[in-house]
Amino acid sequence: MYAIVEIGGQQLKVEKNAKVFVNKMEAEEGATVSFDKVLLVDNEGDVKVGKPVVAGAKVSAKVLGHVKGDKVIVFKKKRRKGYKKLNGHRQQYTQIAIESITA
Repeated sequence: MYAIVEIGGQQLKVEKNAKVFVNKMEAEEGATVSFDKVLLVDNEGDVKVGKPVVAGAKVSAKVLGHVKGDKVIVFKKKRRKGYKKLNGHRQQYTQIAIESITA
């Protein structure tokens, strides 16, 4: 059984016991969160597609922790002008474990 869920503006395919990284959420470690924006549910071939969401479907997950992603380097340069600029960015993520999918 899997579901397609919208979490933090992204659509993710999730299954039970899967660990997923999502954009940082305002939840404490160990807290249980639930997501109501379930767009599709597949239960061994029985597919339910929402218009836009599946009525009564819910995905619950447990927050495992908050982590930072890999550093992304942004380098700008204009040739022959002596202009160079170096920036870096590390995105913050929340790791969640999917506990149950109800449809």
